Amino acid sequence: MSTSRRRIDIEEVNGVTIATFVDKKILDEANIQTIGSQLFALIDEDGRKKIILDFTHVEYLSSAALGKLIIMDKKAKTASTKLRLCSIRPEIYEVFEITRLNKIFDIKGTQEEALEGF
Repeated sequence: MSTSRRRIDIEEVNGVTIATFVDKKILDEANIQTIGSQLFALIDEDGRKKIILDFTHVEYLSSAALGKLIIMDKKAKTASTKLRLCSIRPEIYEVFEITRLNKIFDIKGTQEEALEGF
């Protein structure tokens, strides 16, 4: 991760890691690889057990980015990490519904809702 710019901002709130995506559009393959590496490191390297992925800034998400989220979900389950998503725009949430990913992920409307009961 040394040469690549951070694609997610990390914040700790009451023992919960909040990863907020920096980019408005997550399309570029190189960026998606970087995002994947940075997200996976939260579990694989840092051993974090409560993670919220905040989509506040994200306006567009490619199918390759969705693939990274699915891998993240599998890693989280394997590591007994709780994973929640929040602040997903309606047009992106629609893609989650079409692909039935809304059934896989724990999706909350806001960061505050995602933090509740964690």
